[in-house]
Amino acid sequence: MSAERETPSTSAEAPRQSAPVLSVPVLSVVVPTFNERENIGAVTARLDAVLGGIPWEVIFVDDDSPDGTARAVRELAAADARVRLVHRVNRRGLASASVEGMLASTAPYVAVMDADLQHDERLLPDMLATLREDALDIVIGSRHVAGGSVGNWDSDRQLASRVATRLSGLVLKADVKDPMSGFFMLRRELIDEVARDLSTIGFKILLDIFVTAKRPLRFKELPYRFRTRAAGESKLDSVVAWQYILMLLDKTLGRYVPIRFIPFAFIGGLGVFVHLAVLWLIFDLSGRDFVVGQTAATLVAMTFNFFLNNMFTFRDRRLRGWGLLRGWVSFTLACSLGAVANVGIATYLFHSTPQDGLWWLLSAVAGILVGAVWNYAVTSVYTWSKPAGGLVR
Repeated sequence: MSAERETPSTSAEAPRQSAPVLSVPVLSVVVPTFNERENIGAVTARLDAVLGGIPWEVIFVDDDSPDGTARAVRELAAADARVRLVHRVNRRGLASASVEGMLASTAPYVAVMDADLQHDERLLPDMLATLREDALDIVIGSRHVAGGSVGNWDSDRQLASRVATRLSGLVLKADVKDPMSGFFMLRRELIDEVARDLSTIGFKILLDIFVTAKRPLRFKELPYRFRTRAAGESKLDSVVAWQYILMLLDKTLGRYVPIRFIPFAFIGGLGVFVHLAVLWLIFDLSGRDFVVGQTAATLVAMTFNFFLNNMFTFRDRRLRGWGLLRGWVSFTLACSLGAVANVGIATYLFHSTPQDGLWWLLSAVAGILVGAVWNYAVTSVYTWSKPAGGLVR
């Protein structure tokens, strides 16, 4: 992670004040970015317009955007000392970016908002005043309290939001009307309190903070209308839903098993069906030798598992280019050894006890579990090694 102060943007919406401001900030506004170059100048200008009289800074946390977002922030920071950059390399994710930005701040109050201009920055002064005057831990910009609105969302997105909010009830104990909000402000000490235990998976950092806190948080929701994106492309897709489910699993089962092991094992189960289907096609339908069919089926199933795990289980460490080939080789070797461990443990247990009843089934299940744990442990370290630094796990 690198923190920089640097920048003038060529955006039509440049900040009104270009001279460096040396006041110690009371408020830090953390803005995670990925491919948001066109919005950097506009975000800063809008903050400048609404935060007059409040010593503030904006911390853009960029995940190495290919469109040059980090370069745009550097150019802007060169002319305005209130603009800062945290440039992350080989790390990805809105939640983890938000946490790193908050930890990079020394201001007593920290806000999080998106770079797409959909959050109403005019609410920030009221959020700060409410946080100060009411002795709260956190103030939420809410779309689901009186006066708030989701704006021009279509019916599918509204339905998805309602389902996500309902699911949050599985882990959330507080009566938060908009736990999916990405627009909020908190006291700086709260992030220090929860940072080490956050899952930082996916997009929903607010829910993560509420569930992680070991005490009831004092909060208030202020209404705002969600605006239409001005530039760039929405980051919402099916992967966001998958990451949300992973975060919920982490908050319910994460204390018992590594959260990635759950999708890893599920994908491994799907691989069994792929294996059997390929074996049936080659051995039963084509009449080839069983060994040929079994070998081909094993290779296809391993390849299937590798690509699904690369896409979902280890998405934040996703391999690309030549890394895919290297990863596939290491995954195949690890799983081959896992298969040996599977057979070895199952055979030992089967022959070391009376061979009656369903002991054969228990022996097989034990072998499968040992093989699955081996495969996960080895591939998570050697195939998908952890990115340098960061809070993603």
